[in-house]
Amino acid sequence: MTGTFQKIPVATLRASATLASRGGQYRLSAMFANDERKINGCFAIYTIFSSKEEGAFKTIKAIIKQGEPLEFPSLTPIMAAAAWYEREIHDLFGLTPVGHPDLRPLVLHENWPRGLYPLRKDFTPDTSVPEGVSEYLVPPVQGEGVFEVPVGPIHAGIIEPGHFRFSQAGENIINIEAKLFFTHRGIEKAVEGLPFTTALYQAERICGACSVANTLAFVQTVETLAAAEVPARAECLRVLAAELERLYNHVGDIGNLCAGLGFAPGISHGSRLKEQLMRLNERLTGNRFLRGWICLGGVTMDITRDMIYDIKQTLSELTGDFAGVMGLLRNNDAFLDRVNNTGLLPQQAAVDLGVVGVAARASGVDGDVRRDFPYAAYRRLSFSVPVYTSGDVAARLWVRADEAVESIKIIGQILEGLPGGKLTSELPPISAYSTAFGMTESARGSNLHWLMAGENSTIYRYVVRSASYPNWPALTVAAPGNIIPDFPLINKSFELCYACLDR
Repeated sequence: MTGTFQKIPVATLRASATLASRGGQYRLSAMFANDERKINGCFAIYTIFSSKEEGAFKTIKAIIKQGEPLEFPSLTPIMAAAAWYEREIHDLFGLTPVGHPDLRPLVLHENWPRGLYPLRKDFTPDTSVPEGVSEYLVPPVQGEGVFEVPVGPIHAGIIEPGHFRFSQAGENIINIEAKLFFTHRGIEKAVEGLPFTTALYQAERICGACSVANTLAFVQTVETLAAAEVPARAECLRVLAAELERLYNHVGDIGNLCAGLGFAPGISHGSRLKEQLMRLNERLTGNRFLRGWICLGGVTMDITRDMIYDIKQTLSELTGDFAGVMGLLRNNDAFLDRVNNTGLLPQQAAVDLGVVGVAARASGVDGDVRRDFPYAAYRRLSFSVPVYTSGDVAARLWVRADEAVESIKIIGQILEGLPGGKLTSELPPISAYSTAFGMTESARGSNLHWLMAGENSTIYRYVVRSASYPNWPALTVAAPGNIIPDFPLINKSFELCYACLDR
């Protein structure tokens, strides 16, 4: 994907971002830094804005020249969605967002030494990292009867680590502080200098549940850099993979949501139906997460008539079963009592934080990359984007249920109209230091992958902004005002991913 590109002095970043957003018509989709000192002697701050109304993007590149202070004007005071991006830039590059209201470390924890910035180019794999000692400050909530409840970072289930500190008055949540990034893998650093073909394996493994969405965003970025044409049949098979991934996630997530309130029938049925879909994935590709299917320039394997019959038969059976499960939930007063008006995320908060995907659409924010910025074969398909306005757990549940039905319809269209032709195309040479980005709509929302090419078709800089990244802060808005036993339910309704943060 491309769009307008503006290069500016760093001092004018806030004014330029204000103009680019055009009163909120363009939303902040990503913000990140790049060490370009080997290229032009500068650090750079990139901000990408998107407008679904115009189907367009704007990219601003703010330059910090050699000899200038390593700082930039913070955008957080004028757009809350910038808060995490700027804290991450400060952690990983040592560039200070002047005017940021909360510059506590985000990605780097207390054992990381201050003054060592891992995404600078002079930080190499053999750099010695001494043990750091610092304190992570948590703002206190004071008052009569207020107490704190720490949860995590080690949890009772097989989920990844995250620490939540609740400020409580009785069972009512007053405030929640979330501390994440406990198992950051440094993927963006690890792929520097690698050929695109090798880095694809890292992109495919950022997150198991979003494997197709991440891989597709990565390969589309490389293909944009190369100005490559992907065969029509391959584009359709990519959509098939993406919708199969969305479907098993939504069905499984509905079961997981039932686990948040101990509704055993919903848990069991959700797990059963998800397992049927993942076994279908394995029959089609040899991998339950559909890995290995999407490659640079197309796809690695075709589907046969027998496979098409298998898909249709499996989804036909699942359609009736899934409708029965949803009927079980929609007609259960005790279940509805727990999900209605629980974990409210107001529409304005969703807009201000840049929330994406199911969480946004459940709060009345009508956005979907497949429709607004169509890619692969989506531009030739017909589907609806369900939007609810109540912003509660129930709305996030119903959005998933409706989207699962739409995914089945999309898969049906793909199988009925699958064109013939090649599965892959050759990629033309890629110019060094050219840039591009790709976006896909995962089960959780939009993913954005950005690349700057190095020499000889290698990676100079890779940026991954997963759907969970802008959505995690929304949890701290939705939880207060509820009782603490409802937090697992609220948390599961957002279905946030730890791995997508710890990339």
